Amino acid sequence: MDQASQVREKIDIVGLISEYLPLRKMGRNFTTVCPFHNENSPSFVVSPERQIWHCFGCAKGGDAFTFLMEYENLEFIEALRILAKKAGVVLKTTGSSFTASKKDGIYSLNNKAAEYYNYVLTKHSAGKKALEYLTKDRGLTEKLIKTFNIGFAPMGGEDLSRYLIGKKKYSNLDLVEAGLSIQKGSRVIDFFRNRITFPLIDHRGNIVGFSGRSVPSNDFGPKYINTRDTLVYHKGSMFFGMNQAKDEIKKEGYSIVMEGEFDVISAFAEGIKNVVALKGTALTEAQALLLSRFAPKTALCLDQDSAGIEAVKRSIPVLEKRGLIITVIIPEEKDPDEALKKNPVAFKKALRNQVEVYDFLIEKSIGENDKDSASGKKKITDDVLPLLSSIQNEIVKEHYLKKLSDLIDTSYDSLLRQLEKKEDTSKQAVVSKSQRLNRREMLEEYLLSLITQGVSPKELLTRSKDILIEYRFETPSVGKIFTELVIVFSKKDQFDLKYLSSNLTRELLPTFDKCFLAPLPKFEDSVKYEEEVVRVSMDLRIFHLKDRVREISKNLKENEKNDHEIESLKEEIVAITSQIASSQV
Repeated sequence: MDQASQVREKIDIVGLISEYLPLRKMGRNFTTVCPFHNENSPSFVVSPERQIWHCFGCAKGGDAFTFLMEYENLEFIEALRILAKKAGVVLKTTGSSFTASKKDGIYSLNNKAAEYYNYVLTKHSAGKKALEYLTKDRGLTEKLIKTFNIGFAPMGGEDLSRYLIGKKKYSNLDLVEAGLSIQKGSRVIDFFRNRITFPLIDHRGNIVGFSGRSVPSNDFGPKYINTRDTLVYHKGSMFFGMNQAKDEIKKEGYSIVMEGEFDVISAFAEGIKNVVALKGTALTEAQALLLSRFAPKTALCLDQDSAGIEAVKRSIPVLEKRGLIITVIIPEEKDPDEALKKNPVAFKKALRNQVEVYDFLIEKSIGENDKDSASGKKKITDDVLPLLSSIQNEIVKEHYLKKLSDLIDTSYDSLLRQLEKKEDTSKQAVVSKSQRLNRREMLEEYLLSLITQGVSPKELLTRSKDILIEYRFETPSVGKIFTELVIVFSKKDQFDLKYLSSNLTRELLPTFDKCFLAPLPKFEDSVKYEEEVVRVSMDLRIFHLKDRVREISKNLKENEKNDHEIESLKEEIVAITSQIASSQV
Protein backbone atom coordinates (compact mmCIF):
# COMPACT_ATOMS: atom_id res chain seq x y z
CA MET A 1 0.00 0.00 0.00
CA ASP A 2 1.42 3.40 -0.97
CA GLN A 3 1.77 6.26 1.51
CA ALA A 4 -1.26 8.18 0.22
CA SER A 5 -3.46 5.09 0.63
CA GLN A 6 -2.20 4.58 4.19
CA VAL A 7 -3.12 8.16 5.04
CA ARG A 8 -6.47 7.93 3.24
CA GLU A 9 -7.43 4.85 5.26
CA LYS A 10 -6.67 6.53 8.58
CA ILE A 11 -8.31 9.91 7.91
CA ASP A 12 -12.01 10.32 8.67
CA ILE A 13 -13.35 12.72 6.04
CA VAL A 14 -16.27 13.82 8.23
CA GLY A 15 -13.88 14.76 11.03
CA LEU A 16 -11.58 16.57 8.60
CA ILE A 17 -14.25 18.63 6.85
CA SER A 18 -15.99 19.45 10.15
CA GLU A 19 -12.79 21.28 11.14
CA TYR A 20 -13.54 23.71 8.30
CA LEU A 21 -17.32 23.63 7.83
CA PRO A 22 -20.40 23.05 10.05
CA LEU A 23 -21.83 19.67 8.99
CA ARG A 24 -25.42 18.55 9.57
CA LYS A 25 -26.46 14.89 9.60
CA MET A 26 -28.94 14.02 6.88
CA GLY A 27 -29.74 10.33 6.56
CA ARG A 28 -26.54 8.38 6.23
CA ASN A 29 -24.62 11.42 4.94
CA PHE A 30 -23.73 14.91 6.14
CA THR A 31 -24.49 18.16 4.35
CA THR A 32 -23.52 21.84 4.44
CA VAL A 33 -23.33 24.97 2.29
CA CYS A 34 -20.57 24.62 -0.31
CA PRO A 35 -17.46 26.75 0.36
CA PHE A 36 -16.47 26.74 -3.31
CA HIS A 37 -19.40 28.66 -4.81
CA ASN A 38 -22.11 31.05 -3.64
CA GLU A 39 -25.32 29.29 -2.58
CA ASN A 40 -28.12 29.62 -0.05
CA SER A 41 -29.29 26.00 0.21
CA PRO A 42 -26.80 23.26 1.20
CA SER A 43 -25.73 21.14 -1.77
CA PHE A 44 -22.39 19.96 -0.38
CA VAL A 45 -22.65 16.30 0.72
CA VAL A 46 -20.12 14.22 2.69
CA SER A 47 -20.31 10.42 2.81
CA PRO A 48 -18.70 8.70 5.83
CA GLU A 49 -19.34 5.36 4.14
CA ARG A 50 -17.50 6.24 0.94
CA GLN A 51 -15.14 8.79 2.57
CA ILE A 52 -15.93 11.25 -0.23
CA TRP A 53 -17.58 14.63 -0.74
CA HIS A 54 -19.53 16.10 -3.65
CA CYS A 55 -21.23 19.42 -4.36
CA PHE A 56 -24.36 19.21 -6.51
CA GLY A 57 -24.19 22.96 -7.17
CA CYS A 58 -20.70 23.39 -8.66
CA ALA A 59 -20.02 19.68 -9.42
CA LYS A 60 -16.76 19.60 -7.47
CA GLY A 61 -15.98 16.54 -5.40
CA GLY A 62 -13.42 13.98 -4.29
CA ASP A 63 -11.78 12.65 -1.15
CA ALA A 64 -9.93 14.12 1.84
CA PHE A 65 -6.96 15.05 -0.34
CA THR A 66 -8.97 16.92 -2.96
CA PHE A 67 -10.95 18.78 -0.29
CA LEU A 68 -7.81 20.01 1.46
CA MET A 69 -6.13 20.89 -1.85
CA GLU A 70 -9.19 22.85 -2.99
CA TYR A 71 -9.89 24.56 0.33
CA GLU A 72 -6.31 25.44 1.26
CA ASN A 73 -5.07 25.89 -2.33
CA LEU A 74 -2.39 23.23 -1.84
CA GLU A 75 -0.51 20.88 -4.10
CA PHE A 76 -1.03 17.16 -3.53
CA ILE A 77 2.27 16.60 -1.73
CA GLU A 78 1.45 19.41 0.73
CA ALA A 79 -1.99 17.96 1.43
CA LEU A 80 -0.38 14.54 1.91
CA ARG A 81 2.02 15.91 4.51
CA ILE A 82 -0.71 17.73 6.45
CA LEU A 83 -3.04 14.71 6.45
CA ALA A 84 -0.20 12.32 7.28
CA LYS A 85 0.54 14.39 10.37
CA LYS A 86 -3.13 14.27 11.39
CA ALA A 87 -3.23 10.51 10.78
CA GLY A 88 0.03 9.80 12.58
CA VAL A 89 1.65 8.35 9.46
CA VAL A 90 5.39 8.92 9.09
CA LEU A 91 6.15 9.65 5.44
CA LYS A 92 9.25 8.35 3.74
CA THR A 93 11.25 10.93 1.81
CA THR A 94 10.95 10.30 -1.92
CA GLY A 95 11.56 12.18 -5.13
CA SER A 96 7.96 13.38 -5.03
CA SER A 97 8.72 15.18 -1.76
CA PHE A 98 11.10 17.55 -3.54
CA THR A 99 8.65 20.46 -3.77
CA ALA A 100 7.52 20.06 -0.17
CA SER A 101 11.14 19.87 1.00
CA LYS A 102 11.94 23.07 -0.88
CA LYS A 103 9.00 24.80 0.77
CA ASP A 104 10.17 23.67 4.19
CA GLY A 105 13.61 24.99 3.29
CA ILE A 106 12.18 28.40 2.42
CA TYR A 107 10.15 28.51 5.64
CA SER A 108 13.30 27.72 7.63
CA LEU A 109 15.30 30.31 5.72
CA ASN A 110 12.62 32.96 6.29
CA ASN A 111 12.65 32.16 10.02
CA LYS A 112 16.38 32.81 10.16
CA ALA A 113 15.97 36.02 8.15
CA ALA A 114 13.24 37.19 10.55
CA GLU A 115 15.49 36.47 13.54
CA TYR A 116 18.30 38.44 11.88
CA TYR A 117 16.09 41.43 11.03
CA ASN A 118 14.66 41.50 14.57
CA TYR A 119 18.15 41.33 16.08
CA VAL A 120 19.32 44.26 13.93
CA LEU A 121 16.29 46.34 14.97
CA THR A 122 16.42 45.64 18.69
CA LYS A 123 20.09 44.99 19.41
CA HIS A 124 22.29 46.53 16.69
CA SER A 125 23.23 50.16 16.15
CA ALA A 126 22.17 49.88 12.48
CA GLY A 127 18.56 49.61 13.64
CA LYS A 128 18.63 52.51 16.10
CA LYS A 129 16.81 55.10 13.94
CA ALA A 130 14.19 52.58 12.85
CA LEU A 131 13.59 51.56 16.46
CA GLU A 132 13.21 55.21 17.50
CA TYR A 133 10.70 55.74 14.70
CA LEU A 134 8.66 52.71 15.79
CA THR A 135 8.70 53.46 19.51
CA LYS A 136 8.56 57.28 19.56
CA ASP A 137 6.70 58.20 16.37
CA ARG A 138 4.48 55.13 16.11
CA GLY A 139 4.14 54.35 19.81
CA LEU A 140 5.02 50.66 19.54
CA THR A 141 6.06 48.89 22.71
CA GLU A 142 8.79 46.29 23.03
CA LYS A 143 6.04 43.69 23.51
CA LEU A 144 4.31 44.63 20.22
CA ILE A 145 7.61 44.51 18.33
CA LYS A 146 8.19 41.03 19.74
CA THR A 147 4.61 39.85 19.09
CA PHE A 148 4.78 40.76 15.40
CA ASN A 149 8.51 39.93 15.14
CA ILE A 150 9.21 43.30 13.51
CA GLY A 151 12.75 43.84 12.27
CA PHE A 152 15.02 46.06 10.22
CA ALA A 153 16.95 45.36 7.03
CA PRO A 154 20.21 47.41 7.02
CA MET A 155 21.19 49.76 4.21
CA GLY A 156 24.37 47.88 3.22
CA GLY A 157 22.78 45.62 0.63
CA GLU A 158 24.67 42.44 1.47
CA ASP A 159 24.33 42.18 5.26
CA LEU A 160 21.61 39.51 5.31
CA SER A 161 23.13 37.61 2.39
CA ARG A 162 26.56 37.48 4.05
CA TYR A 163 25.02 36.28 7.31
CA LEU A 164 22.91 33.53 5.74
CA ILE A 165 25.57 32.34 3.29
CA GLY A 166 28.61 32.76 5.53
CA LYS A 167 27.25 31.67 8.91
CA LYS A 168 24.19 29.57 8.06
CA LYS A 169 25.71 27.91 4.96
CA TYR A 170 22.89 28.71 2.51
CA SER A 171 23.62 29.18 -1.18
CA ASN A 172 23.00 32.17 -3.44
CA LEU A 173 20.25 30.17 -5.14
CA ASP A 174 18.51 29.46 -1.81
CA LEU A 175 18.28 33.17 -1.03
CA VAL A 176 17.06 34.09 -4.51
CA GLU A 177 14.39 31.36 -4.50
CA ALA A 178 13.16 32.56 -1.10
CA GLY A 179 12.87 36.13 -2.43
CA LEU A 180 15.38 37.44 0.11
CA SER A 181 18.06 38.33 -2.43
CA ILE A 182 18.48 39.38 -6.06
CA GLN A 183 21.09 37.85 -8.34
CA LYS A 184 23.60 40.40 -9.66
CA GLY A 185 26.12 38.65 -11.85
CA SER A 186 28.00 36.17 -9.68
CA ARG A 187 26.85 37.69 -6.38
CA VAL A 188 23.58 38.42 -4.64
CA ILE A 189 22.30 41.59 -2.97
CA ASP A 190 19.60 41.88 -0.32
CA PHE A 191 16.08 42.50 -1.63
CA PHE A 192 15.12 44.51 1.48
CA ARG A 193 17.48 47.39 2.24
CA ASN A 194 17.01 50.18 4.80
CA ARG A 195 13.48 49.01 5.53
CA ILE A 196 11.45 48.04 8.57
CA THR A 197 10.45 44.43 8.03
CA PHE A 198 7.17 42.71 8.90
CA PRO A 199 7.15 38.91 8.56
CA LEU A 200 4.18 37.67 6.55
CA ILE A 201 2.95 34.59 8.39
CA ASP A 202 0.26 32.29 7.00
CA HIS A 203 -2.53 30.85 9.14
CA ARG A 204 -0.48 27.69 9.70
CA GLY A 205 2.34 29.69 11.30
CA ASN A 206 4.82 29.61 8.41
CA ILE A 207 6.76 32.76 7.51
CA VAL A 208 6.13 32.92 3.76
CA GLY A 209 7.70 36.31 3.06
CA PHE A 210 8.15 39.88 4.26
CA SER A 211 6.74 43.35 3.85
CA GLY A 212 9.29 46.17 3.98
CA ARG A 213 8.48 49.79 4.88
CA SER A 214 10.91 52.56 4.12
CA VAL A 215 12.24 54.56 7.08
CA PRO A 216 10.78 58.12 6.92
CA SER A 217 14.11 59.79 7.71
CA ASN A 218 15.74 58.17 4.68
CA ASP A 219 13.02 57.35 2.15
CA PHE A 220 13.89 55.82 -1.19
CA GLY A 221 11.69 53.89 -3.56
CA PRO A 222 8.08 52.92 -2.75
CA LYS A 223 6.85 53.26 0.82
CA TYR A 224 6.09 49.52 0.95
CA ILE A 225 7.51 46.57 -0.96
CA ASN A 226 6.65 42.91 -0.50
CA THR A 227 8.47 39.68 -1.19
CA ARG A 228 8.17 38.76 -4.85
CA ASP A 229 6.15 35.65 -5.74
CA THR A 230 7.97 32.51 -4.62
CA LEU A 231 7.16 28.85 -4.13
CA VAL A 232 5.48 29.74 -0.81
CA TYR A 233 4.35 33.36 -1.22
CA HIS A 234 1.75 34.56 -3.70
CA LYS A 235 0.45 38.10 -3.64
CA GLY A 236 -3.19 38.26 -2.62
CA SER A 237 -3.27 34.84 -0.97
CA MET A 238 -2.95 35.90 2.67
CA PHE A 239 -3.34 38.66 5.26
CA PHE A 240 -0.88 40.32 7.58
CA GLY A 241 -1.72 39.33 11.16
CA MET A 242 -3.86 36.26 10.39
CA ASN A 243 -1.67 33.95 12.45
CA GLN A 244 -2.19 36.16 15.52
CA ALA A 245 -5.86 36.88 14.76
CA LYS A 246 -7.37 33.53 13.73
CA ASP A 247 -8.31 32.27 17.21
CA GLU A 248 -9.77 35.65 18.19
CA ILE A 249 -11.76 35.77 14.93
CA LYS A 250 -13.33 32.41 15.81
CA LYS A 251 -14.05 33.62 19.35
CA GLU A 252 -15.61 36.95 18.29
CA GLY A 253 -17.48 35.45 15.33
CA TYR A 254 -16.19 37.99 12.83
CA SER A 255 -13.00 39.36 11.31
CA ILE A 256 -11.99 43.00 10.91
CA VAL A 257 -10.19 43.79 7.67
CA MET A 258 -7.91 46.84 7.63
CA GLU A 259 -5.46 48.12 5.06
CA GLY A 260 -1.95 48.16 6.52
CA GLU A 261 0.35 46.68 9.12
CA PHE A 262 0.25 49.67 11.47
CA ASP A 263 -3.57 49.63 11.44
CA VAL A 264 -3.50 46.05 12.71
CA ILE A 265 -0.76 46.65 15.27
CA SER A 266 -2.55 49.71 16.70
CA ALA A 267 -5.79 47.73 16.99
CA PHE A 268 -3.93 44.88 18.64
CA ALA A 269 -2.40 47.33 21.15
CA GLU A 270 -5.94 48.37 22.16
CA GLY A 271 -7.03 44.78 22.73
CA ILE A 272 -8.79 44.42 19.36
CA LYS A 273 -7.22 41.20 18.14
CA ASN A 274 -9.62 39.79 15.52
CA VAL A 275 -8.02 42.07 12.93
CA VAL A 276 -6.00 41.49 9.74
CA ALA A 277 -4.48 43.69 7.03
CA LEU A 278 -5.20 43.39 3.32
CA LYS A 279 -1.71 44.13 2.04
CA GLY A 280 -3.25 46.34 -0.64
CA THR A 281 -6.72 47.64 -1.44
CA ALA A 282 -8.04 44.77 -3.58
CA LEU A 283 -9.45 41.85 -1.61
CA THR A 284 -9.03 38.58 -3.51
CA GLU A 285 -11.11 35.41 -3.68
CA ALA A 286 -8.34 33.49 -1.92
CA GLN A 287 -8.46 35.97 0.97
CA ALA A 288 -12.27 35.81 1.14
CA LEU A 289 -12.10 32.02 1.30
CA LEU A 290 -9.59 32.26 4.14
CA LEU A 291 -11.85 34.66 6.08
CA SER A 292 -14.86 32.38 5.62
CA ARG A 293 -12.94 29.53 7.20
CA PHE A 294 -12.77 31.28 10.57
CA ALA A 295 -16.04 33.24 10.90
CA PRO A 296 -19.28 33.98 8.99
CA LYS A 297 -18.97 37.77 9.16
CA THR A 298 -16.41 40.39 8.09
CA ALA A 299 -16.21 44.05 9.13
CA LEU A 300 -14.37 46.33 6.70
CA CYS A 301 -12.38 49.14 8.30
CA LEU A 302 -10.52 50.76 5.43
CA ASP A 303 -9.36 54.33 4.89
CA GLN A 304 -12.29 56.75 4.52
CA ASP A 305 -11.01 58.21 1.23
CA SER A 306 -12.19 57.52 -2.32
CA ALA A 307 -9.77 54.62 -2.73
CA GLY A 308 -11.05 53.06 0.50
CA ILE A 309 -14.69 53.43 -0.56
CA GLU A 310 -13.95 51.82 -3.93
CA ALA A 311 -12.18 48.99 -2.11
CA VAL A 312 -15.34 48.41 -0.05
CA LYS A 313 -17.43 48.25 -3.23
CA ARG A 314 -15.04 45.83 -4.92
CA SER A 315 -14.99 43.63 -1.83
CA ILE A 316 -18.75 43.04 -1.74
CA PRO A 317 -19.12 40.42 -4.53
CA VAL A 318 -15.90 38.68 -3.48
CA LEU A 319 -17.03 38.33 0.14
CA GLU A 320 -20.66 37.53 -0.66
CA LYS A 321 -19.53 34.76 -2.99
CA ARG A 322 -18.22 33.04 0.14
CA GLY A 323 -21.46 33.69 2.02
CA LEU A 324 -19.95 36.28 4.37
CA ILE A 325 -22.05 38.96 6.09
CA ILE A 326 -20.40 42.34 5.48
CA THR A 327 -20.42 45.36 7.77
CA VAL A 328 -18.42 48.59 7.82
CA ILE A 329 -16.67 50.26 10.76
CA ILE A 330 -16.66 54.06 10.43
CA PRO A 331 -14.00 55.69 12.63
CA GLU A 332 -13.90 59.45 13.17
CA GLU A 333 -10.51 59.78 11.48
CA LYS A 334 -9.71 58.94 7.86
CA ASP A 335 -7.11 56.33 8.83
CA PRO A 336 -7.81 53.51 11.38
CA ASP A 337 -4.27 53.74 12.82
CA GLU A 338 -4.71 57.48 13.38
CA ALA A 339 -8.19 56.99 14.85
CA LEU A 340 -6.97 54.35 17.29
CA LYS A 341 -4.11 56.53 18.49
CA LYS A 342 -6.12 59.76 18.76
CA ASN A 343 -9.24 58.39 20.43
CA PRO A 344 -9.37 54.63 21.08
CA VAL A 345 -12.63 55.03 23.04
CA ALA A 346 -14.36 56.58 20.01
CA PHE A 347 -12.96 53.85 17.77
CA LYS A 348 -14.34 51.13 20.04
CA LYS A 349 -17.71 52.87 19.94
CA ALA A 350 -17.57 52.77 16.12
CA LEU A 351 -16.65 49.10 16.41
CA ARG A 352 -19.82 48.46 18.44
CA ASN A 353 -21.91 50.48 15.97
CA GLN A 354 -20.97 48.68 12.78
CA VAL A 355 -23.14 49.51 9.77
CA GLU A 356 -24.41 47.05 7.15
CA VAL A 357 -22.35 47.59 4.01
CA TYR A 358 -25.30 48.57 1.79
CA ASP A 359 -26.59 51.07 4.39
CA PHE A 360 -23.12 52.59 4.49
CA LEU A 361 -22.81 52.94 0.70
CA ILE A 362 -26.33 54.32 0.24
CA GLU A 363 -25.81 56.95 2.95
CA LYS A 364 -22.34 57.76 1.61
CA SER A 365 -23.67 58.41 -1.89
CA ILE A 366 -26.58 60.49 -0.62
CA GLY A 367 -24.18 62.54 1.49
CA GLU A 368 -22.05 63.32 -1.55
CA ASN A 369 -24.90 64.24 -3.94
CA ASP A 370 -27.98 66.46 -4.00
CA LYS A 371 -30.81 63.99 -3.38
CA ASP A 372 -33.45 66.63 -4.18
CA SER A 373 -32.30 67.35 -7.75
CA ALA A 374 -32.87 65.14 -10.79
CA SER A 375 -29.16 65.05 -11.60
CA GLY A 376 -28.34 64.18 -7.99
CA LYS A 377 -30.87 61.35 -7.95
CA LYS A 378 -29.39 60.01 -11.18
CA LYS A 379 -25.88 60.03 -9.69
CA ILE A 380 -27.09 58.28 -6.54
CA THR A 381 -28.96 55.56 -8.43
CA ASP A 382 -26.10 55.10 -10.90
CA ASP A 383 -23.85 54.61 -7.90
CA VAL A 384 -26.08 52.39 -5.75
CA LEU A 385 -28.27 50.29 -8.07
CA PRO A 386 -25.40 48.25 -9.58
CA LEU A 387 -24.47 47.26 -6.01
CA LEU A 388 -28.04 46.30 -5.11
CA SER A 389 -28.42 44.26 -8.30
CA SER A 390 -25.81 41.81 -7.03
CA ILE A 391 -27.82 40.95 -3.88
CA GLN A 392 -28.99 37.35 -4.20
CA ASN A 393 -31.63 37.44 -1.46
CA GLU A 394 -34.78 39.08 -2.87
CA ILE A 395 -36.05 40.15 0.57
CA VAL A 396 -32.80 41.97 1.34
CA LYS A 397 -32.82 43.54 -2.12
CA GLU A 398 -36.40 44.79 -1.66
CA HIS A 399 -35.49 46.20 1.77
CA TYR A 400 -32.74 48.38 0.31
CA LEU A 401 -34.80 49.46 -2.69
CA LYS A 402 -37.53 50.66 -0.33
CA LYS A 403 -34.97 52.44 1.83
CA LEU A 404 -33.45 54.17 -1.21
CA SER A 405 -36.95 55.07 -2.43
CA ASP A 406 -37.75 56.80 0.87
CA LEU A 407 -34.40 58.57 1.17
CA ILE A 408 -34.39 60.14 -2.31
CA ASP A 409 -38.19 60.54 -2.59
CA THR A 410 -38.49 58.39 -5.72
CA SER A 411 -41.11 55.71 -6.32
CA TYR A 412 -40.20 52.13 -5.54
CA ASP A 413 -41.53 50.97 -8.93
CA SER A 414 -39.30 53.32 -10.92
CA LEU A 415 -36.25 52.16 -8.96
CA LEU A 416 -37.24 48.53 -9.52
CA ARG A 417 -37.62 49.08 -13.29
CA GLN A 418 -34.22 50.77 -13.43
CA LEU A 419 -32.69 47.94 -11.40
CA GLU A 420 -34.18 45.30 -13.68
CA LYS A 421 -32.68 47.06 -16.70
CA LYS A 422 -29.25 46.82 -15.12
CA GLU A 423 -29.79 43.19 -14.17
CA ASP A 424 -30.88 42.29 -17.70
CA THR A 425 -27.65 43.64 -19.13
CA SER A 426 -25.31 42.39 -16.41
CA LYS A 427 -26.64 39.00 -15.32
CA GLN A 428 -25.51 36.13 -17.49
CA ALA A 429 -25.92 33.07 -15.34
CA VAL A 430 -23.19 30.51 -15.81
CA VAL A 431 -24.86 27.13 -15.98
CA SER A 432 -22.76 24.20 -14.86
CA LYS A 433 -22.50 21.00 -16.82
CA SER A 434 -24.66 19.21 -14.26
CA GLN A 435 -27.44 21.77 -14.87
CA ARG A 436 -27.21 21.34 -18.65
CA LEU A 437 -28.03 17.64 -18.55
CA ASN A 438 -31.02 16.69 -20.71
CA ARG A 439 -33.88 14.66 -19.27
CA ARG A 440 -32.53 11.34 -20.49
CA GLU A 441 -29.11 11.92 -18.93
CA MET A 442 -30.77 12.99 -15.69
CA LEU A 443 -32.87 9.82 -15.66
CA GLU A 444 -29.78 7.67 -16.22
CA GLU A 445 -28.00 9.26 -13.25
CA TYR A 446 -31.17 9.02 -11.15
CA LEU A 447 -31.47 5.30 -11.93
CA LEU A 448 -27.87 4.71 -10.91
CA SER A 449 -28.54 6.63 -7.67
CA LEU A 450 -31.61 4.51 -6.94
CA ILE A 451 -29.73 1.25 -7.50
CA THR A 452 -26.57 2.11 -5.56
CA GLN A 453 -28.44 3.66 -2.62
CA GLY A 454 -31.11 0.96 -2.39
CA VAL A 455 -31.38 -1.66 0.34
CA SER A 456 -31.09 -4.50 -2.21
CA PRO A 457 -28.93 -3.17 -5.06
CA LYS A 458 -28.52 -6.57 -6.75
CA GLU A 459 -32.29 -7.16 -7.03
CA LEU A 460 -32.87 -3.59 -8.23
CA LEU A 461 -30.15 -3.93 -10.85
CA THR A 462 -31.66 -7.20 -12.09
CA ARG A 463 -35.13 -5.63 -12.47
CA SER A 464 -33.69 -2.66 -14.33
CA LYS A 465 -31.44 -4.78 -16.56
CA ASP A 466 -34.36 -6.98 -17.62
CA ILE A 467 -36.22 -3.87 -18.79
CA LEU A 468 -33.27 -2.14 -20.45
CA ILE A 469 -32.53 -4.86 -23.00
CA GLU A 470 -30.22 -3.51 -25.74
CA TYR A 471 -30.38 -0.06 -24.15
CA ARG A 472 -27.56 2.32 -25.11
CA PHE A 473 -26.72 4.83 -22.38
CA GLU A 474 -26.63 8.48 -23.39
CA THR A 475 -24.08 9.13 -20.61
CA PRO A 476 -21.05 6.90 -21.30
CA SER A 477 -19.78 7.01 -17.71
CA VAL A 478 -23.15 5.85 -16.32
CA GLY A 479 -23.27 3.06 -18.91
CA LYS A 480 -19.80 1.84 -17.95
CA ILE A 481 -20.64 1.90 -14.23
CA PHE A 482 -23.87 0.02 -14.96
CA THR A 483 -21.85 -2.64 -16.80
CA GLU A 484 -19.34 -2.81 -13.94
CA LEU A 485 -22.20 -3.33 -11.47
CA VAL A 486 -23.45 -6.27 -13.53
CA ILE A 487 -19.94 -7.79 -13.43
CA VAL A 488 -19.59 -7.20 -9.67
CA PHE A 489 -22.94 -8.85 -8.91
CA SER A 490 -22.04 -11.83 -11.09
CA LYS A 491 -19.19 -12.46 -8.62
CA LYS A 492 -20.72 -11.26 -5.33
CA ASP A 493 -24.16 -11.54 -3.78
CA GLN A 494 -23.81 -8.40 -1.67
CA PHE A 495 -23.08 -4.85 -2.77
CA ASP A 496 -19.37 -4.49 -1.96
CA LEU A 497 -18.78 -0.75 -2.18
CA LYS A 498 -15.03 -0.96 -1.65
CA TYR A 499 -14.65 -3.70 -4.24
CA LEU A 500 -16.67 -1.77 -6.81
CA SER A 501 -14.74 1.48 -6.19
CA SER A 502 -11.41 -0.29 -6.62
CA ASN A 503 -12.56 -1.62 -10.00
CA LEU A 504 -13.74 1.72 -11.35
CA THR A 505 -11.30 3.87 -13.31
CA ARG A 506 -10.34 7.35 -12.12
CA GLU A 507 -12.55 8.81 -14.88
CA LEU A 508 -15.64 6.96 -13.62
CA LEU A 509 -15.29 7.69 -9.91
CA PRO A 510 -16.66 11.28 -10.00
CA THR A 511 -19.88 10.10 -11.69
CA PHE A 512 -20.24 7.20 -9.26
CA ASP A 513 -19.60 9.47 -6.26
CA LYS A 514 -22.15 11.98 -7.52
CA CYS A 515 -24.86 9.33 -7.98
CA PHE A 516 -24.07 7.57 -4.72
CA LEU A 517 -24.43 10.86 -2.79
CA ALA A 518 -27.37 12.34 -4.72
CA PRO A 519 -30.38 13.18 -2.51
CA LEU A 520 -33.38 10.94 -3.23
CA PRO A 521 -37.09 11.49 -2.57
CA LYS A 522 -38.63 9.69 0.40
CA PHE A 523 -40.52 6.47 -0.33
CA GLU A 524 -43.18 4.85 1.83
CA ASP A 525 -41.57 1.41 1.69
CA SER A 526 -39.32 -0.89 -0.35
CA VAL A 527 -42.20 -1.73 -2.72
CA LYS A 528 -42.61 1.93 -3.71
CA TYR A 529 -38.84 2.23 -4.04
CA GLU A 530 -38.73 -0.73 -6.45
CA GLU A 531 -41.67 0.68 -8.40
CA GLU A 532 -39.66 3.87 -8.90
CA VAL A 533 -36.72 1.86 -10.28
CA VAL A 534 -39.11 0.11 -12.70
CA ARG A 535 -40.74 3.41 -13.73
CA VAL A 536 -37.40 5.10 -14.48
CA SER A 537 -36.15 2.02 -16.34
CA MET A 538 -39.34 2.01 -18.45
CA ASP A 539 -38.94 5.71 -19.24
CA LEU A 540 -35.40 5.04 -20.43
CA ARG A 541 -36.59 2.06 -22.46
CA ILE A 542 -39.08 4.33 -24.22
CA PHE A 543 -36.24 6.71 -25.11
CA HIS A 544 -34.36 3.75 -26.57
CA LEU A 545 -37.35 2.49 -28.56
CA LYS A 546 -38.04 5.95 -29.99
CA ASP A 547 -34.39 6.20 -31.03
CA ARG A 548 -34.79 2.90 -32.83
CA VAL A 549 -37.91 4.13 -34.67
CA ARG A 550 -35.99 7.23 -35.83
CA GLU A 551 -33.11 5.07 -37.05
CA ILE A 552 -35.44 2.80 -39.04
CA SER A 553 -37.35 5.75 -40.53
CA LYS A 554 -34.08 7.35 -41.59
CA ASN A 555 -32.95 4.04 -43.06
CA LEU A 556 -36.14 3.76 -45.09
CA LYS A 557 -35.70 7.25 -46.56
CA GLU A 558 -31.99 7.17 -47.33
CA ASN A 559 -31.35 3.72 -48.79
CA GLU A 560 -32.71 1.79 -51.76
CA LYS A 561 -34.26 -1.44 -50.57
CA ASN A 562 -36.31 -4.25 -52.01
CA ASP A 563 -39.94 -4.69 -51.08
CA HIS A 564 -39.15 -7.42 -48.57
CA GLU A 565 -36.65 -5.24 -46.65
CA ILE A 566 -39.07 -2.30 -46.64
CA GLU A 567 -41.88 -4.45 -45.34
CA SER A 568 -39.62 -5.92 -42.65
CA LEU A 569 -38.57 -2.47 -41.43
CA LYS A 570 -42.17 -1.28 -41.38
CA GLU A 571 -43.19 -4.29 -39.33
CA GLU A 572 -40.38 -3.51 -36.88
CA ILE A 573 -41.67 0.05 -36.52
CA VAL A 574 -45.18 -1.25 -35.80
CA ALA A 575 -43.82 -3.70 -33.22
CA ILE A 576 -41.72 -1.03 -31.50
CA THR A 577 -44.59 1.45 -31.53
CA SER A 578 -46.71 -1.18 -29.85
CA GLN A 579 -44.01 -1.69 -27.21
CA ILE A 580 -43.87 2.05 -26.58
CA ALA A 581 -47.64 2.20 -26.17
CA SER A 582 -47.69 -0.71 -23.74
CA SER A 583 -44.75 0.76 -21.79
CA GLN A 584 -46.60 4.04 -21.30
CA VAL A 585 -49.72 2.41 -19.87
